[in-house]
Amino acid sequence: MLAPRHDILRAAVVGAGYWGPNLARNFAVSDRWRLRAICDLDLERAARLAARTGAEVETSLEALLARDDVDAVAVATPARTHHAVVMAALRAGKHVVVEKPLADTRDRAVEMVALARQRGLVLMTDHTYCYTPVVAKIRELLTTGALGDVLFVDSVRINLGLVQPDVDVVWDLAPHDLSILDHVLPGGLRPATVTAHGADPLGAGRACIAYLGMPLVGGGIAQIQVNWLSPTKIRRMVVAGSRRTLVWDDLNPQQRLSVYDRGVELPSRAVSDVTRRDAAISYRLGDTWSPALPEHEALQAMVTELADSIVDERAPLTDGESGLRVLDVLEAASRSLRAGGDASAVGAVPAGRGRVRAMHAALPTAAIA
Repeated sequence: MLAPRHDILRAAVVGAGYWGPNLARNFAVSDRWRLRAICDLDLERAARLAARTGAEVETSLEALLARDDVDAVAVATPARTHHAVVMAALRAGKHVVVEKPLADTRDRAVEMVALARQRGLVLMTDHTYCYTPVVAKIRELLTTGALGDVLFVDSVRINLGLVQPDVDVVWDLAPHDLSILDHVLPGGLRPATVTAHGADPLGAGRACIAYLGMPLVGGGIAQIQVNWLSPTKIRRMVVAGSRRTLVWDDLNPQQRLSVYDRGVELPSRAVSDVTRRDAAISYRLGDTWSPALPEHEALQAMVTELADSIVDERAPLTDGESGLRVLDVLEAASRSLRAGGDASAVGAVPAGRGRVRAMHAALPTAAIA
């Protein structure tokens, strides 16, 4: 058993709205961190959170970044502000963790990743689900080959949710599933193309229902369904392998993960293709089991991983590159939606946009609310 780490680092949280309090609470109770400050334009909101976590209050991003008692900044502001806040923090010599998505465009995320690398700083994407015990077990099962080759992934994330004012359902919900796939699939999520079909039956001006499809390395396929309009909430992922299949039902605390020793079998590839086509398919019907999973809060594991990556001077499990891979798929999905579901190449740059935008100026303090 590894001995506990004793390196104490100092953190600040930028943004005290929806996600900021969760980050602040986990930094505050961690034995690896001291939470120094909460930064938000809304003084009353920042003060309430600071009082609960024992931190100081800042209303100026510039003042926060000038402090010498802050090693890392956690950014929990709207996606459109991530680029400017993160760039300012990196220029100030701070390590950074950013809530999903890493940025509102891939171009801006590329600049963030490049600056962090240039300054020798950690840039981490808060892909929270990747730090849950169930996703860690799925990653283990795939990495060790217990499931075999991935044949298909089917993920459903639907509920009667809040229609967002600035993003569609793909950008709101799909980053969770995409980041999970990037984390658990050997080699990460690197599809060549994405197809996306969406609908806006409410007339909200953006897709409220969407289906994403993408090929996987080795001939498998992944499909993700996201929906703001479902009266029932479903959080389920099926990963079917050539040896076993797993089902993750995140709303079933008694049996979140089930592994099925069931599947379809064909004759050996040593026989001819004609013989294989004519041979009878056999079905394997084996046992079902549920792995024992430890209990811990995902965000606590995330802030610990951030501390370890800083002290060990290594990339975190969900680094900026993983954030870029998710953004690649999101942007391809958006292009496919605009094209009526046509396949869109992942990583393609639309004509006329240029390779990378010029560096953006530091964000005005008024933009961090």
